[in-house]
Amino acid sequence: MNKIKFAIQIEPQLGYTYDDIKNITKHVESIGYDALWVSDHFFMNDKSEETNCLEAWTLVGALAEASEKIRLGVLVTGNTYRYPAILAKIASTVDMISGGRLDFGIGAGWKEIEYNAYGIPFHSVKERIDRLEEAIQLIKLLWTEPKANYNGKYYQLKDAFSAPKPLQKPYPPIFIGGDGEKKTLRYVAEYGDYMNLLFTPMNQIQSKLDALKKHCDDIGRDYDDVGKSYFNQFHVLETEEELDEHIENLSKKSNISKEEMRKKLHDPKYPGAWIGLPEQLRDRIQYMTDLGFDYFNMMLPYPNELEASTKLYDLVINKYFR
Repeated sequence: MNKIKFAIQIEPQLGYTYDDIKNITKHVESIGYDALWVSDHFFMNDKSEETNCLEAWTLVGALAEASEKIRLGVLVTGNTYRYPAILAKIASTVDMISGGRLDFGIGAGWKEIEYNAYGIPFHSVKERIDRLEEAIQLIKLLWTEPKANYNGKYYQLKDAFSAPKPLQKPYPPIFIGGDGEKKTLRYVAEYGDYMNLLFTPMNQIQSKLDALKKHCDDIGRDYDDVGKSYFNQFHVLETEEELDEHIENLSKKSNISKEEMRKKLHDPKYPGAWIGLPEQLRDRIQYMTDLGFDYFNMMLPYPNELEASTKLYDLVINKYFR
């Protein structure tokens, strides 16, 4: 198995300033995390008129200049927020600025409130998924061909030049977000370097892996050649007392009992955050690595990412997986 990679995920929609995210990036880079990702959103909800939400690709371009070795990306880019040919140009520019440190995440898009607010057409689920396939095909052509032509149902290119090409050859690693077994995981098998599962409940993960393997077998691709990435919220507590207090606070916010909250956190049927003692998080990560996962994208408690990233690295990652 490849070296297990650990990345931090930032949600700009929570209200960060640029300096906030730049400082987090520099901090986690200095500790030893492998990558930093930002989500692709324009605002949190209909009460967010005074809450910062920095645009994802502009932000990653700035972080590329502000950092030195950590890999960077958007997890995942909402395909229909930007015309794919322009997205290909944006991404190759960021890859050049970063010196070849871009990881390219893309998904179909889902947050309808943003589409409606910005006047972006919000297509059916089927059309968004179909557009995703065409977009990935088109982007790969622009990254690899001197002159690209494409005639899809939704997107077209005619003698399209796209320079600069990405520094990484043939192109940056492609992370495809989503767990749809019929189409999305087929796209992973056909076009992706990584699948990225998002909050998938533990008792559903094997089904997703089985579907991916079948798609790989159908097209003759080595299943082990596809990276397996998992995204969730992570929070490590040092003692049973801290964990109990944290669960109590969560139960009050959610208006459910402590017992129900504890079950949600640890029952494999629920997609809840990974919250627990170092040994509990170690065991969950080890379970996933035994299934073949080699990449963990971790969202930390806002706004305490500096402290939380240090604790998680020291108590779990460095202790058990480095």
